[in-house]
Amino acid sequence: MKAAYYERFGPASDVLRVGEVDTPRPGSGEALVRLATSGVNPSDVKLRAGQRPGAEMPYARIIPHSDGAGVIEAVGPWADRRRLGQRVWLWNAQWRRAMGTAAEYVSLPAEQAAPLPEATSFDAGATLGIPAMTAWAAVCGDGPVEGRTVLVTGGAGAVGRYAVQMAKLSGAQVIATVSGPEKAARVVGADLVVDYKRENVVRAVNDFTYGAGVDRIVDVDFGANLADSLALIREGGTIVAYASMGQRTPALPFYDLMFRNVTLKTLLVYLLDAETRRRGIAQIVRWLEAGALNCAVGPVFALDAVAEAHAAVEAGPSGTVVVRLP
Repeated sequence: MKAAYYERFGPASDVLRVGEVDTPRPGSGEALVRLATSGVNPSDVKLRAGQRPGAEMPYARIIPHSDGAGVIEAVGPWADRRRLGQRVWLWNAQWRRAMGTAAEYVSLPAEQAAPLPEATSFDAGATLGIPAMTAWAAVCGDGPVEGRTVLVTGGAGAVGRYAVQMAKLSGAQVIATVSGPEKAARVVGADLVVDYKRENVVRAVNDFTYGAGVDRIVDVDFGANLADSLALIREGGTIVAYASMGQRTPALPFYDLMFRNVTLKTLLVYLLDAETRRRGIAQIVRWLEAGALNCAVGPVFALDAVAEAHAAVEAGPSGTVVVRLP
């Protein structure tokens, strides 16, 4: 099969190669998926660049990318043969594994292939694994948000855009922050959008909520936003942070959080427990079937241009970068 791969860490143009590799065979409980698309996430780019903790090549050759979409073409022993021919979207394909979705085929545990409704394109399916599951877990993973006020920082990003939609679909009042008018136009479903480069976020949110603040914050940059979060979170509220690139090691104001009974959760989507993930996948599929989710497909590249796809992610695209397989 044709695949993209790297055998050392480094810049995309230096280390990514495209060539023929052996087609995998499905093992026990696995599904072999013929891929139509592969989603490229910031985590894939950072991993290829060697920016993760313990940055040593865990395998001699890595086929990158966690997310993708395609059709189940074969199954191994103890996997459900009734799924043959099913359209699916994938999650965690390359997590702690050498073979990801930047290839014509991938074999992985069958539960990591979720049903993709007919009306949802393969391009859209490639945007779901990391961004949509992170958003769902941050918004809904620990209980209902109906009637609550949810603040989503970075509401135009891949995760934030889904989080805004999911919070609104779940019955919450939703506020999103963005870094400019162009990004404000990308937000789908928010009751209030605040441009944090032009407006005072705390003042804008307090004006909108009549000083009540918010019940939940879904945060893309915990350290950089911490002062605003403390000013806005209600007593008994929850902050769910899935990144902190602005300040990677922020000082934690323990008593400020404790005396407001704030729950602080950090979220790594790869490590969601099985039951939480099953609930999230089921809800995402229901929303897709209802046509309720607007999937943000960004620039699309051919497999031969996979290095350009990684460069596009590093440039900060609008939507999830997608690689189409031959």
